[in-house]
Amino acid sequence: MTAYAFRRKVHLSFVLTVAVLVATAFVFTPSLAAAAEDVEAVDYNLAWVCIAAALAFGFGALGAGMAISHVGSAAMGAISEKPEIATNALIFIALAEGLVVFGFITALMILGKI
Repeated sequence: MTAYAFRRKVHLSFVLTVAVLVATAFVFTPSLAAAAEDVEAVDYNLAWVCIAAALAFGFGALGAGMAISHVGSAAMGAISEKPEIATNALIFIALAEGLVVFGFITALMILGKI
């Protein structure tokens, strides 16, 4: 598989995932809100809050994956040439992993406003 075909499949899967997320939010949120409150007071604001939380976590995870792929490959190459820098390389990988944590905390803060 070429790099172009791989990127195309990744972009397609990302677009389909976002489409399914939006469709699911708009299909299930009114029924959940109606079960919790009066049927007349159904509001789509809950759907937008859920989409915002999902995007915050999703972009954090996507960014962390891209950062770890670049930092990790460079770190493994550097470790193969100079093994004594393995600790420093793992610290940089852990810093990139922190992006997921920040996205998760942001999503929880968004959901805490409901």
